[in-house]
Amino acid sequence: MQRLSAAVAKSVIRHDHILGHNSQIMQTLRPPCNVFINHRGVETKRNIASLLYDFLTLLDLRPFLDRKSMKPGDKLLDEINGAIYGCKVGVAVFSPLYCESWFCLQELALLMETKKKVIPIFCDVKPSQLHVVDEVTHSAGDLQRYRHALEEAKNTVGLSFCSSKGDWSKLLRDVSDAVVQNLPEAEEEKP
Repeated sequence: MQRLSAAVAKSVIRHDHILGHNSQIMQTLRPPCNVFINHRGVETKRNIASLLYDFLTLLDLRPFLDRKSMKPGDKLLDEINGAIYGCKVGVAVFSPLYCESWFCLQELALLMETKKKVIPIFCDVKPSQLHVVDEVTHSAGDLQRYRHALEEAKNTVGLSFCSSKGDWSKLLRDVSDAVVQNLPEAEEEKP
């Protein structure tokens, strides 16, 4: 499919219910991401997550960050799940309130269930401090999925970072180096 001009693409997207080619058009307009950034927005969107997204973008590694990769009108779960299925590597930024977010845990579980390479970053939190809170809002099956994914991530070699004392540029270099090292491995593991 040839690349569409911006004006034509916008017109086609507005009328996609008539044409029925929405997924094909979106693939043309947005190349799949290589790196999915999983994070707790309240704590990390204005610092580590955005900095990491910008740095990986400069390296042309096609990251996905919800607030920077989506536009008004996008279906939240469709876009996020599609990015996870399409990515090669996940970066999970763990923070003190991470486990309080259903979205964070859901994304992490999907990354682990789809066997993506995941690079954990423990930002202002130790792995031993991360626990899934048993709430009545989650089914027993979801709680089990979240606990399993969290344990798997906690047992994966990652990076630790203290935001008040750490060197931000070193962290960005270390994470991007880990992503670059893991991308070829992730490609080889694809069926």
